[in-house]
Amino acid sequence: MHPLENFFQAIYSHALPSACIVCGTFQQHIFCTRCATLLATEQLSNYECCRQCGLTLLANEIAEQRCLSCKSNSPYFDQSYCLDRYDGMLQPALHQLKYQGRLACAHGLISAWNQLMTESVQNIQADYLLPVPLSQEKLCVRGFNQSWELARRIHCINPIHKNPHILLRQHHTQAQAKENRANRYRAIQNMFTVNPKYKAQLESATIIVFDDVMTSGATLNEIARVLKDNGVSRVINWVLLRTLRPIHSI
Repeated sequence: MHPLENFFQAIYSHALPSACIVCGTFQQHIFCTRCATLLATEQLSNYECCRQCGLTLLANEIAEQRCLSCKSNSPYFDQSYCLDRYDGMLQPALHQLKYQGRLACAHGLISAWNQLMTESVQNIQADYLLPVPLSQEKLCVRGFNQSWELARRIHCINPIHKNPHILLRQHHTQAQAKENRANRYRAIQNMFTVNPKYKAQLESATIIVFDDVMTSGATLNEIARVLKDNGVSRVINWVLLRTLRPIHSI
């Protein structure tokens, strides 16, 4: 965060009341004590999750730390780190950010990431942190890319370049939210490209891709494929909210 932002944030926290982004209780911090404790207890990193896609593991999958899906059809990405489940405490705040334009929620959501995920990801060495891009058409409608608004606020202990311009996305008029897993994978093919301006910088690089929600993994898998086709050696996903076992109705 820019020093000037820190300065004004300090003023606001003392001069103005704040509300917990989960339960709405007025207090000085982004989370009330109760919600902060619950989130720390329930976050996905407390559970056995697939190291590749971030799904919670079944009993017969724990020994290998990979789900059967990743073993049988390995994704292009190498690892995934997910803060919490999609139907958990942070979903309403994320919806307010995406669909109501409440950018203040981005600060609250990524504060949760910075508090709870820093230890898990602090030793990761990477060259770039890229948000999942929106198409220009979608960006004009929404006014901002929620993944970038979140990613740019992440505190990275190791020097990692954050760049929202390397990945480009074509416009797609069909919403994916209600599509099943197979249709998501078909629809997202060839949707992403790499900005030619940055292509040389990706050779043998390790890339972190940040997304607000991971459902089937189709979007992040296609991005990883495109990145590796352009010389990237390793792709790691950082995800705010992860759906649990894929549900065909999602």
